[in-house]
Amino acid sequence: MTAHPHTPDLFALSEINGPVLRPGDPAYADEVTGFNLAALHTPDVVVGATGPDDVVTAMRWAKATATPVAVQATGHGANFPIEHGLLINTSRMTDVRTDPTTRTATVAAGAKWSDVLATAAPHGLAGLCGTSTDAGVVGYILGGGLPVLGRTYGYAADLVRSFQVVTPDGRLRETDPQSEPELFWALRGGKGNVGVVTSLVTELLPLPRLYGGGLHCPGEHAEALLRAWTDWTRTVPDEMCSMFSVLRLPPIPQIPEPLRGGFWGRVAIAWPGDPAAGEDLIAPLRRAAPIAVDTVEDMDFAAMDRIHMEPQDPLPARECCLLLRDLPPDAIGTFLEQVGPAAGPDHPLLVASLRHMGGALARPSAVEDAVCARDARYFMESVGIMPAPPVAEAVEQATRRLYTAMAPYGTGRTMVNIHGTPGDEQDRARAWTPEVYARLRHDKAIYDPSNLLRYGHAVTPA
Repeated sequence: MTAHPHTPDLFALSEINGPVLRPGDPAYADEVTGFNLAALHTPDVVVGATGPDDVVTAMRWAKATATPVAVQATGHGANFPIEHGLLINTSRMTDVRTDPTTRTATVAAGAKWSDVLATAAPHGLAGLCGTSTDAGVVGYILGGGLPVLGRTYGYAADLVRSFQVVTPDGRLRETDPQSEPELFWALRGGKGNVGVVTSLVTELLPLPRLYGGGLHCPGEHAEALLRAWTDWTRTVPDEMCSMFSVLRLPPIPQIPEPLRGGFWGRVAIAWPGDPAAGEDLIAPLRRAAPIAVDTVEDMDFAAMDRIHMEPQDPLPARECCLLLRDLPPDAIGTFLEQVGPAAGPDHPLLVASLRHMGGALARPSAVEDAVCARDARYFMESVGIMPAPPVAEAVEQATRRLYTAMAPYGTGRTMVNIHGTPGDEQDRARAWTPEVYARLRHDKAIYDPSNLLRYGHAVTPA
């Protein structure tokens, strides 16, 4: 095998069962492309791992050649283009095994939440997935995992029982609260900074059904719905989970009528309790503004993508987020000035949202982890679509304006999974408290002293 000009000899990677590709190889582009098309990866070599042995071989080669490593399963969280180095693609590792007796699922590195729900649903069980079941389980959980039902059950990382992980020394390890507890701590909320997870075991919950959907009002009434929703969130029980969004939806076939091409205010609802009780709880929202589209209903849990209706096809996106201390009236006014009706129909952000936090999200995990978003009462996030340079620059400017304006109401921190494009070390550190960031740097120095895992939202070794 001839060495590529930018990489050491790849002979050792010939033991890998999956494909080993370099720029110019016919399948290279498909192998490196993920869901977020804004991050176009150009690694020197990409390995399509088929199991833990492939990951071990790839990591041992990376260590021997001092080659930096990145990992991608679905690419939903790909906010940073990977240049040079080694990319390990785990999308072929999709095995999910559900044990209804222990109410757990063993999930391989490339499996999606839709895979978990499909195996768990026949047993009346479900996992704590986020707003899209098309997202990968492992990457989501490594960043803490903010579930649709987070106020009811907490973070998805709180339910993990164990990991199988390959550390940068090329060792395949099993870690849980008793075995290598510090590694277990760092993997739950510390993102992929201490190893490449090949599988995990997570608890499942008895959730066969869910009451949820969206209340949509025309965009000119978004202020009335937002102010009513903010007051309402101060009264509802912990089991009521919701998010307010301003939506400017493009006229594309993937968006159903009559929402397609429209400007909307929306409250997304998720309630795991009795549907009749849910109906009573959301009645004030239905009266707060003229609701033009009401999709809230009793549904199978596996159909929960109908709640947030996130895109199912790859696209170039710019995400960003901010944890908020509270939503006083002036914060609501600032948010509306930036993205509400006054911002105009051509505002470049596709979605700007405020999520209700608190409840179980505010309570510590039974086993300590690195999730640092438990003190926020609300959470702001936004998505802009960037198909071409002029639009991309408009999205970037609108994102900066929104977060600069809302910064006085924030905790100063973000969530690592939705942080967006990682900046310098000071910017990346905002995903954690100073104490947790210092501990992660210490663990990084133990498990990855050469900083092989340095792409994306990376922590620098102490």
